[in-house]
Amino acid sequence: MRAAVMTDFGQPLSLQDMPLPEPGEGDVLLKVISSGVCHSDLHIIDGDLPRFRAGTKPHLIPGHEVVGIVERVGPGVTNLAIGDRAGVAWCYSSCGECEQCREGLENMCRRGGVTGLTHDGGYAQYIRARASHAIKVPDALSSDEAAPLFCAGVTSYRALKNAGAGPGTRVAVFGVGGLGHLAVQIAKAMGATIIAMDVTPEKLKLGLELGAAHAFDASTEEGVKAVKKLGGAHIAVVTSAARSAYDTALQCLRPAGTLSVVGLPAQPLQIAALALVACETRIIGSAVGTRADIRAVLDMAAKAQIRCHVQARPLDEVNAVLDEMRRGEIAARVVLHP
Repeated sequence: MRAAVMTDFGQPLSLQDMPLPEPGEGDVLLKVISSGVCHSDLHIIDGDLPRFRAGTKPHLIPGHEVVGIVERVGPGVTNLAIGDRAGVAWCYSSCGECEQCREGLENMCRRGGVTGLTHDGGYAQYIRARASHAIKVPDALSSDEAAPLFCAGVTSYRALKNAGAGPGTRVAVFGVGGLGHLAVQIAKAMGATIIAMDVTPEKLKLGLELGAAHAFDASTEEGVKAVKKLGGAHIAVVTSAARSAYDTALQCLRPAGTLSVVGLPAQPLQIAALALVACETRIIGSAVGTRADIRAVLDMAAKAQIRCHVQARPLDEVNAVLDEMRRGEIAARVVLHP
């Protein structure tokens, strides 16, 4: 099969012919239709986050937003059949036995695997996946639009859910890009009032088109003042990887507001303890999501409550796509076609 292989950190991916994976007990083999390109893929490929770097499989095939057709099933598989269309997410597997799994936090399982990190991902013509964690895609969704929902969609959904987004809350979304444009739509579907925050007019316009009630320039003091004039944000979800976005987000919160950490700056966040204490600010992290979260997002999309903006590119252009992502030139999500 044709695949884009990571030979070393910080190097272009190598397009190679690789052996076809064999599905074992409880596995399925999917013929890949669409594989989303996520900023986390870039962190893994560039090796700029120590936690990812330590766990990366040698000769890795990246990609954890994958939709394909089941072509073979291994022994013991009962939930999927040949011909089914299914998706594969960041959580390749979870043990089902640890404390986190028993509490419904399978995305926190430390015994589980990670697609496109500890196990080969979807930048290829085929992917082997655990049948237990491959989820059927509703017929109403195209494969291109569905693929990014397995990470960008579920990550935005869980961040908003964990922060308590809903009717009566003002949600400021920092960064109306790949994750942020979905966060705006998901927050609207949850009944929140959305404030789109970005530094480019095009993305602020997109935020308004997707349902934001307000859109302000996050790089200016006037933008911060405008949010405060509204009463401040109950929730600020930062999908941007810029550390400056976190500094601004904290300023935009109302007293007892919640900062939801999603974007991954390379530098550590710097937050004054007094600022947290004085306003009783909460800071929460959010890591992708559970299978139940993914199904909830797919259901939203099938009901046309959210729609992922995607651009399809051939797998041969993967390195060009990654370079564009490094330069911040990708507006929403790119999916690769093998």
